[in-house]
Amino acid sequence: MLNYLWAGMIFVGILYAAFTGRMPEVTNAAIDSSKEAVSLCITMMGVVSMWMGIMQIAADGGIIASASRRLRPLMRFLFPGLPSGHPAEDYIATNFIANFLGLGWAATPAGLKAMEALKDLEDNRRKGRLPGPVRRKDAASNEMCTFLVINISSIQLIPVTVIAYRSQYGSVNPAAITGAGILATIISTGAAILFCKMMDQKKN
Repeated sequence: MLNYLWAGMIFVGILYAAFTGRMPEVTNAAIDSSKEAVSLCITMMGVVSMWMGIMQIAADGGIIASASRRLRPLMRFLFPGLPSGHPAEDYIATNFIANFLGLGWAATPAGLKAMEALKDLEDNRRKGRLPGPVRRKDAASNEMCTFLVINISSIQLIPVTVIAYRSQYGSVNPAAITGAGILATIISTGAAILFCKMMDQKKN
């Protein structure tokens, strides 16, 4: 649906430009935008490479593992039905840490692994190998829903992507958005956690 929407907007824009004699402006805008896109990609590649390198150093140095252990009380609060020591714990913690740092690219692989581990957990519950509420075969578990909702709430303390965009487009102080980002994160993530807990109570 979204593809049709974008295609329709492009078609209408080109058609309007053709009827109003503004095709040269459209052509120039397309060329300028292409150059900006390449420049932005190079900037983002550098930012991503730097932060991915930092994350790898942190993982090799045991910082990620240590942070994961410290996050376990939070894991118990957010995912009370998740067995202690389950592989999903480490994946979820890694995903949260990467998101805290604004590294959505680094968070995605851990998020996918976490979902796979949570699906295995739900399959074992259905087979009676583990205790816990059993949902329909086509329904997501409480843990899966909670993890997805919290991720959607945009949990990040350092909005790396936005800072990179602001730097690319000539902002005098690209990091000035950090305070507003932290406030928005607190509100959105707090609302997400509250919603998940209310839904858990409703299901119980």
